[in-house]
Amino acid sequence: MAVENKNISYRIYLVAFAIFVVAIFVAIKLTNIQWVEGEYYRKLAKERTVRNFVIPANKGNVYSADGSLLATSIPNYTIRFDALAPTSENFDNNVKGLSDSLAVLLNKSSGHFQRELKKARAHKNRYFLIARKLTYTQYMRMKSFPLFNLGAYKGGMITEQKTVREHPIGKIAERTIGYERFDESGKGTRVGIEGAFGEYINGKDGRRLMQKIAKNQWKPISDNNEIEPRDGYDIISTIDVYIQDIAHHALLKQLEYYQADHGCVVVMETKTGEVKAISNLGRSESGNYYETINYAVAESHEPGSTFKLVDLIALLDDEKVDTSKVYDSKGGDITYRGKHVRDSHKGGYGKISLARGFELSSNTVLVQAVYENYKNNPEQFVNRINNLGLNKPLGLPFRGEGKPVVPQPGGKGWSAITLPWMAFGYNVSITPLQTLTLYNAVANNGEMVKPQFVREIKEWNKTIKKFDKQVINPKICSDDALAKIKAILGNVVKKGTGSKLYSKDFSMAGKTGTAQVNYHNKDEGGMYYASSFVGFFPADEPKYSCVVVVHKPNVAAGYFGADVAGPVFKRIAQKIFTDVPSTNEIKKLNVRFKTQEKNYATYYDKVQKKQSTVPNVRGMMGMDAVALLENFGMKVKVKGIGKVKQQSIQPGQVFRKNQIITLELS
Repeated sequence: MAVENKNISYRIYLVAFAIFVVAIFVAIKLTNIQWVEGEYYRKLAKERTVRNFVIPANKGNVYSADGSLLATSIPNYTIRFDALAPTSENFDNNVKGLSDSLAVLLNKSSGHFQRELKKARAHKNRYFLIARKLTYTQYMRMKSFPLFNLGAYKGGMITEQKTVREHPIGKIAERTIGYERFDESGKGTRVGIEGAFGEYINGKDGRRLMQKIAKNQWKPISDNNEIEPRDGYDIISTIDVYIQDIAHHALLKQLEYYQADHGCVVVMETKTGEVKAISNLGRSESGNYYETINYAVAESHEPGSTFKLVDLIALLDDEKVDTSKVYDSKGGDITYRGKHVRDSHKGGYGKISLARGFELSSNTVLVQAVYENYKNNPEQFVNRINNLGLNKPLGLPFRGEGKPVVPQPGGKGWSAITLPWMAFGYNVSITPLQTLTLYNAVANNGEMVKPQFVREIKEWNKTIKKFDKQVINPKICSDDALAKIKAILGNVVKKGTGSKLYSKDFSMAGKTGTAQVNYHNKDEGGMYYASSFVGFFPADEPKYSCVVVVHKPNVAAGYFGADVAGPVFKRIAQKIFTDVPSTNEIKKLNVRFKTQEKNYATYYDKVQKKQSTVPNVRGMMGMDAVALLENFGMKVKVKGIGKVKQQSIQPGQVFRKNQIITLELS
């Protein structure tokens, strides 16, 4: 019995010792947490209950050259209610007034809101949903309602803001105006003007301390932000909405008719290089066309016959031959190192002058002229291409600009047939915008200017940065050569490959192009045609230049540049000088726009006012009127293009949320 008692005593001592050791370890750990790791855990606890949230800054707007709105940020607000924040006295005294105000704004009964608000307080709901997708004007009205006007802490109003980017003119020029998209990993990609000028347009985000009140539910600690967001600057682009609309629909019509894969069109102001319109349309699997890739900027490919302008510039400026020099087209088929160069016209053109060969786009004539004069010194011809800047990108602000390919004598890609193939637009690769820049230089009396998409960065009426004309090459060739080249380009339309486009009432000049693409895979069915037309108008005093490229037209309908791309050019040229009001003010493009500045102030004043009645938007640009009315909570339908002529709901009438209003523009 004594032995058994002794064993029990040992066990008790052992357990007591173990407890003592554990207690020591606990004490050490607590001391370590308190004095050594305490700061870390206190910080962790705070981060889990109090967090610094980012308040996204509103992006600046993108405007057209005449002040029309191309892209804008429209804030959407979600309002919730912390039912435990107000005191009993504040809640009881204001719940009826708050319910009455909510009923007017949200089109529900006051009794409904009284029941829901009281139920939320009874259930201790700290995140009760009041409304979603409110406009800024609606949010400001709600902020002034009874109880909510006491602020977030005393009134319990919780505000969540989300900014939505809108393009008032729809999908037209969307790729060039720009947007932001996110991939599956959440990585964002910005393209177009918005991507290129992000440092100006994006602004700076603010920060706000918020406290966790429930799972995934947070409320602001105070009414004020820790760091206020700074809105982005506005961008004044060079785009003209009238010309853009004409170019877009002219290209779309032709793509649909020829069932083409994709195409692009760019219209540029001759003297300044300002891009007035740019459209890039690609065909989807459904057969519809969308702006997905900026083909004009990004797609570098063999241009075909439009590159023959380089031949003329080199031959005439180097004084190798005159335009009257006669060449034998040799039945439309000549051979270099066993490789054939053929004319599109079977049997060739007989014996014709260099000028006529260009007008008829004879491959055999132009290739002979270049090869005979530069075969012993190909560097001279290639240096001409390099001096024109065609061997390097234009240096545009956009991401993904296509890289040109110009083989250099003795370098990679150079062979015995490179020179003759370059003469008719093969074995070289440039973008449509590079081609346009070259032709625009001819129209601009030899001065080559860089394409420009943005005119100015502004903060309301204050200019932050201005973008002036940039000269790439002050003189691409002599005046004598230019005069001859302009005359030949005019004859291409009058009596050459572009004769179908000729109009006695309106002069145009340019060059057709029909290039085989992916011709190395001809046997596998990979080869297709790229049809193009590039030139300027009016031919005698050029104001605009334009390039049109259409890839992979249905050959059953046609594939020559004059048939596929030429009509787009002609429609744009004629519509600009018959329909576009801005052409009457062409000489005043560099003058300060008072109307544009007035539009800024008018739009800003109206959007700041609390609105329960329909404003008078007659005379406003359609894009601005749409943004204004949608901010007031109305749904807008638009007919036509331009300024508001009529509105279906008269000014001064009380409107309901989501009520439809129709605007007639002219």
